[in-house]
Amino acid sequence: MTLRNSLVWFRRDLRVDDHAALHHALLSSHRVFGVFVFDTDILAGLPADDRRIQFLLDSVRELDARLRDMGGYLIVRHGRAAQVIPELAAGLDAESVFANRDYEPQAHARDHAVQDALRAAGRSLQTFKDQVMFEQDEVLTLAGGPYSVFTPYKNAWLKRLAREPEALRPFETAPHAAALAPPPADHVLPTLADLGFVPGATPIAHPGAAGAARLLAQFERRLARYDHDRDYPALEATSHLSVHLRFGTLSVRRLVAMLQARIADGSGGAGAPVWLSELIWREFYMMILARHPRVVTHAFKQAFDAVAWDDGPAADALFAAWCAGRTGYPLVDAAMLQLERTGFMHNRLRMVTASFLTKDLGIDWRRGERWFALKLNDYELASNNGGWQWAASTGCDAQPWFRIFNPVTQSRRFDPDGEFIRRYLPQLAGLTGAAIHAPWLARPEALEKAGVVLEQDYPLPVVDHEQARARTLARFKAIRDA
Repeated sequence: MTLRNSLVWFRRDLRVDDHAALHHALLSSHRVFGVFVFDTDILAGLPADDRRIQFLLDSVRELDARLRDMGGYLIVRHGRAAQVIPELAAGLDAESVFANRDYEPQAHARDHAVQDALRAAGRSLQTFKDQVMFEQDEVLTLAGGPYSVFTPYKNAWLKRLAREPEALRPFETAPHAAALAPPPADHVLPTLADLGFVPGATPIAHPGAAGAARLLAQFERRLARYDHDRDYPALEATSHLSVHLRFGTLSVRRLVAMLQARIADGSGGAGAPVWLSELIWREFYMMILARHPRVVTHAFKQAFDAVAWDDGPAADALFAAWCAGRTGYPLVDAAMLQLERTGFMHNRLRMVTASFLTKDLGIDWRRGERWFALKLNDYELASNNGGWQWAASTGCDAQPWFRIFNPVTQSRRFDPDGEFIRRYLPQLAGLTGAAIHAPWLARPEALEKAGVVLEQDYPLPVVDHEQARARTLARFKAIRDA
């Protein structure tokens, strides 16, 4: 049966190409409207200069322009989505709302509320898989349960893709665009000020689907070396596409299809399968969150909920030093300053800084996770939670609790010339060799030559790594021996 009117609810899928919900709505409806809601339940509590809102607004504007090119337009609302969507569906006399599935607990609750309100009015909510290749129940163990270790999950994921190559087929929208409802004469979009926000100091570059396509084209030229170069934060080696996957300005099917083609013809070198593994990690963590929503506030390994993390004024002061990039460990501080100034942090540095907070400073991983959630351009609950629990050794397939990154060793290995450190800590630019990785160990004449006065230009370490390591081992052994 063909629907008279339908409403496509754009959420984490701000594009028109290869869009599952839009495709199905166009095929099944005489007239299709599109809507995006700046959901106040999500925006509440964000700082007024949160740079992600400008990126989101720019991406929404581009989406509206793309829909206009196809003959349609995008309705934009500001309010509680759980109320706005049922009310808008009623106002448009939309028999059904089409949306792509979101797997976060808050999104589940919101969608259930919307579904109940629509059903009470004789309407329906139809949802589709779009932001992942495989959902939480599609890659299972032979016993029919979820995986908790990444490598066997990855192998099963790849086998399923090999069995189902049709999973890569894009959802066509342009050939069916005649069903789009035309824009009204008075159609306008909100401004940043209308939403209660102001421009951030450093905007996120390359918003929208056009920005994603530009970044992808650049990354493809360096993809073959990704396996090696990705660990060195001074290099331009990563894709910078995670924010686009977060907001859906780029289809994951397109990325996987590109990687499969590059692997098959050899043009992706050793980098293509490694980057594909990163995409599979993303889906692994989404599966973990969907199957075990308790990980939002609790350790995946439940025994580690008993870890006695440090708290109180001393821990608060250490946490503040970590947030501000004032720990006295240059690689950690440079990484935290990169996050504060740009909203981006290199993945190697996410591991280093998270390990430092939990295992050098002894502070609960949840505090660090919340800080990253506030600051990261590409913040996504599943990946952020999974990454933090991995570093803290409380999560699934996490690093062992006795594996503790040495921040100086990490610095010497992954920023050997100190190039990344100098970028964010210019006061240390004159230091060379080993001194830039551990200024407190530098000879006095080296510090004098570089013009560095410790505790004035740069702090001494807030903790001694070896002593902190011993405390962490004792902290976790207490759980093991309990």
